[in-house]
Amino acid sequence: MTSSDPTHESWLVPLKALLADMDGAIAELYARRGVAGVRPRFSMALIRLHHRGPLSVKELAGQVDVTHSAMSQTVAAMRKEGLVETTPGADARTRLVALTAKGAALVPFLEAEWRATEAAVAALDGELPYRVTQVIADMAAALRERPFVDRIEAQLG
Repeated sequence: MTSSDPTHESWLVPLKALLADMDGAIAELYARRGVAGVRPRFSMALIRLHHRGPLSVKELAGQVDVTHSAMSQTVAAMRKEGLVETTPGADARTRLVALTAKGAALVPFLEAEWRATEAAVAALDGELPYRVTQVIADMAAALRERPFVDRIEAQLG
C-alpha cells in the first residue's frame, strides 16, 4: 500500500533543518568557548536588554519579534540560568525583565558572536551562485503583494 502522506514532500522541512543546524552550530560555539547556560535564542533578548534597559515581557517580545508566550518561556529559562531577574511592573500582570551581573557580563561576547555570525552568513551567501538574501527579499516582496494565506487558499480551490 502506498502512502498519500503529503508531509514526505516539503520544501519547508529542509529549510527548518538548515536553520536548526545553524542554530546548533552557534550552540556548539558557546560550548567551545565555555559559555554555559546560554542558548542561541537568548542572545537577542540579552543584547536588547543591555541596550534598552529593563523591559516588560511584552515589550521584550516585541523587540525580539516573538510571541508573548515564547518570550515568557525564554525569560523563565534565562532566569533559571541567572542571566535575568524579574520584578513587578506597573500592575499585577506586568513583570519587568532586567539583566543580572552575570547576564551583563556575557553581552560583549554575544555581540561579538552576533557580528561574527552575520559576517559568516554574508560570506556563505557570497559563495553561492545566487544570493539567498536576495531570494528572501524577493519572496517577502511577493508576499506583500499577495499574502501567503491567499496563495494557500487559491491552491485549495
